Amino acid sequence: MTTYEEVFENNKKWIAEKKATNADFFKKLAEGQNPNFLYIGCSDSRVTAEELMGVEPGEVFVHRNVANVIANTDLNAMSVIDYAVGTLEVKHIVVCGHYFCGGVKAAMQAKDLGILNPWLRNIRDVYRLHKTELNAIADENKRYNRLVELNVEEQCINVIKTAVVQKTYLKGGYPLVHGWVFDVQSGQLIDLKIDFDEKLHEIQEIYNLGAGE
Repeated sequence: MTTYEEVFENNKKWIAEKKATNADFFKKLAEGQNPNFLYIGCSDSRVTAEELMGVEPGEVFVHRNVANVIANTDLNAMSVIDYAVGTLEVKHIVVCGHYFCGGVKAAMQAKDLGILNPWLRNIRDVYRLHKTELNAIADENKRYNRLVELNVEEQCINVIKTAVVQKTYLKGGYPLVHGWVFDVQSGQLIDLKIDFDEKLHEIQEIYNLGAGE
């Protein structure tokens, strides 16, 4: 386990390593960012966006919260999406969940969890929407993993519901929204292959905020 003091020693080593391969690394980093990806993931300490994606600083804009939830009342998440799409002009938005997610596990419990209740209700709502499929899965671990996947899909839909995503996509064909799951047991990154165009057309009857674009 890394100690507090070791963090700063590690930082010095990281600086030296970066300068050894590219003397202008930090000069370039200070000039600004131009990421192609917005990554929306879980706050879980085992799931770090840059490492699992194999990208460098400046290549991915990151937002993380408990169980990668996109709630329309969460001004933090809405602001991140608006800035990433409207200002940074990202080409891809990824919602990435992970197996063995504590937030999803907590949402499956019939238990009062205090201040967590309003947040976890977003995931419980996903269970309610898909309860027929989920209740038909006898194995608890498989049901748990499936809820992780379904939660990712529903949060992708919540991203697609936003006005900035709809309007920007209709103008230029981007950003595309993707759903991923990270398997912490194998390290594998799994693309759920969500059909963005199909999902957009499904929700436009009710959530069409891009009319006239």
